[in-house]
Amino acid sequence: MAGVITRAAAVPRAPIRFWRFLRKFVQSTPGRLIGMAAGVLVLAIIVGVLTASGVQGKGDQVRDLATTAEPLSVAAQDIYRALQDADATASSAFLAGGIEPAATRQQYLADIAQATSALTLEAGTVVAPDALQTLSSQLPIYTGLVETARANNRQGFPVGAAYLREASGLMRGKLLPAAEQLYKAENARLTAEQDAATAFPIGEVVLLLITVGLLFAAQWYLLGTTNRLVNTGLVVATGAAVVALLWTSAAMTAVTVHLDSAQRDGSDQVAVLVQARFAAVQARADETLTLVVRGNGQSYQTDYLAAANRLGGRDGSQGLLGQARAMATDPSVRTALDNAIRSQQAWTAVHRRIRDADDAGQYNQAVEDSIGTSANSSGSLFADLDKNLLSALDTARTAFNRQASAADAALILLRPGLIVIAVVIGVASGWGIWQRLREYW
Repeated sequence: MAGVITRAAAVPRAPIRFWRFLRKFVQSTPGRLIGMAAGVLVLAIIVGVLTASGVQGKGDQVRDLATTAEPLSVAAQDIYRALQDADATASSAFLAGGIEPAATRQQYLADIAQATSALTLEAGTVVAPDALQTLSSQLPIYTGLVETARANNRQGFPVGAAYLREASGLMRGKLLPAAEQLYKAENARLTAEQDAATAFPIGEVVLLLITVGLLFAAQWYLLGTTNRLVNTGLVVATGAAVVALLWTSAAMTAVTVHLDSAQRDGSDQVAVLVQARFAAVQARADETLTLVVRGNGQSYQTDYLAAANRLGGRDGSQGLLGQARAMATDPSVRTALDNAIRSQQAWTAVHRRIRDADDAGQYNQAVEDSIGTSANSSGSLFADLDKNLLSALDTARTAFNRQASAADAALILLRPGLIVIAVVIGVASGWGIWQRLREYW
């Protein structure tokens, strides 16, 4: 019995024999070649999946930037600007007394409609839900107060001024702060998404570099093992990997360059121009309200001076207008801003005349200088200033969208191209290794 057990123990069991064979095979040249082929195939799959998904993600970021983040930022700007202009227009209509001019009434209604439409567009955003709630709930109250003020003013009741002042207080105390909060939140999201989309995808490039290096290493190994200088399959695979590396680097560099241009020629300028429009319409509202309250408007005059200084500085060519002019890269933007600066300087002179007339008891003359139809009235100069700012703003937005579209176009063929290249790497390298492997059978 002892002899039988000894002989059985001496005979290796089948699994042990298998593992010994496998270890010996792996250490042999054919085994290493098969392992190399499997490794290159896995590498090709990883390269195809990771680089293609990375490009897809980058493309989604670029498209979201142009189709979602930027339009929502503009919608938030429109809400703030429309509400400001509605406040200024309501005051101007009140100054006209009785039945206000039809154009002024239509402008007020258009402002409210624009704010309401932009609020509808912003309804799905999650960046500032409290601000949206405030705007949605308080805007009907504001319009109700304005209509009450308007009705009393048409009948000559002095209480109309009190209602208008209450409406303006609601606008400045709740609606405009909420609109500003929404604008800042949307603008911050636009900036964050632009930074993310502009970031160069280092991971994908490093992976392709590693792939090229490993394919060179595989060729070096075969050179030492088989003494064959060129392996056609691995050369093709390496060439494909180099093409993928150069194509990806070039496309991503193009994306970065286009988005940098979109920021420099577009969104950066838009941010300053928007603030300039905000300051201009705030100054206009303060100017008219100073006349509406008749003798009790010192606080509005103080606010006007602050807004006007923020807009154009001491001489009308500094402040936000000067900053926007210095940033302008498009000749048409520079021309529009030059015109805006001239309008601001003329408006400042008219405002001084308005205050002098009002302080001297010439109220009707002050009102005429403020809301008259003359090209030299405050209202006309404000309209010309805003028209030029809007022209510059539209040009900057066009530049942003053009560059964002160019960035997206740079990625259109890259994702399917990388998938095809990954297949070429896997097939070509496998075929090249097989040519050496079959020599052992």
